[in-house]
Amino acid sequence: MTVSQPGTSDNGRIAAIDCGTNTIKLLIGALPDVDVRTSRMVRLGEGVDTTGRLSDAALERAFEAIDEYAGLLRVYGVPPERVRFCATSASRDASNSDVFVAGVRERMGVEPEVIPGEEEAQLAYSGAVRGLDLPADGTALVIDIGGGSTEFVLGNADGPFAWYSSDMGSVRMSERHLRSDPATPAEIAACVADVDAILDEVEAAGVDISSATTVVGIAGTFTTIAAGVLSLPAYDPTALEHVTLPVDITRAVCARLVEMTTAERLGLGFMHPGRADVIDAGAIVVDRVLARVTPATWTVSEADILEGIAWSVARRKNF
Repeated sequence: MTVSQPGTSDNGRIAAIDCGTNTIKLLIGALPDVDVRTSRMVRLGEGVDTTGRLSDAALERAFEAIDEYAGLLRVYGVPPERVRFCATSASRDASNSDVFVAGVRERMGVEPEVIPGEEEAQLAYSGAVRGLDLPADGTALVIDIGGGSTEFVLGNADGPFAWYSSDMGSVRMSERHLRSDPATPAEIAACVADVDAILDEVEAAGVDISSATTVVGIAGTFTTIAAGVLSLPAYDPTALEHVTLPVDITRAVCARLVEMTTAERLGLGFMHPGRADVIDAGAIVVDRVLARVTPATWTVSEADILEGIAWSVARRKNF
């Protein structure tokens, strides 16, 4: 977690919250300065692909994190009108998402937005490419792998022009296919076939993965795998930001992660305990996507949809 001292005056701070299937993230700051950037793995979407509902245990974990975040908002003096809370895949899919929405409203005084996949994709692109020097005549592909969905966005220096939000994420694909530890060859094959079929849908929808001249991977699956490519002894976001990595070596690391047990992954210094049991599914998604890209390298971005949400708040109001 990145945190600075709150201070006593109102310096125009805003807050952005990204609530996904696996993780809830918070950013507080007077942009471009950031006071807090933190995340909690709560697995809100656990079982949603099967049951269609948010479980009581998942809601309890999520509300515990939200109570903590509400306290940080008070400490930093961010009023509700300067907070944007965006919920994505799990909340879109759950029949009882109203329970989650009411719980957030009660704890924060903020109305959470269950945003559509199209907006999620555009916010992810906005956050990911800020600070990157995109070529004027090239096409960037931003890939945001979450727990329940993966967003694919094509764009250039002027912004995104094609996107697709797929029902494919590390938690969803793990629960659907990878039930053994480690996954069996048959389970892996079924997961690969499902991912490939979804990628065919992405391209049929107009997002041509192979057309990209720059490939940017964002969010925890990509950054964790990048840490593995770099053999980091511990997860270090400063060592990852805007690093360019070879596609072939990345795919080899993905293969090794799939072969490992959860216990073996937990022994990796850069692996978050809340990701170890689903990173094999995420690695399969990364591998199959990178198999279709044209460039021999891809770029890591620690900035993601959270920064996109934050800048959307900053543009909305002048403080």
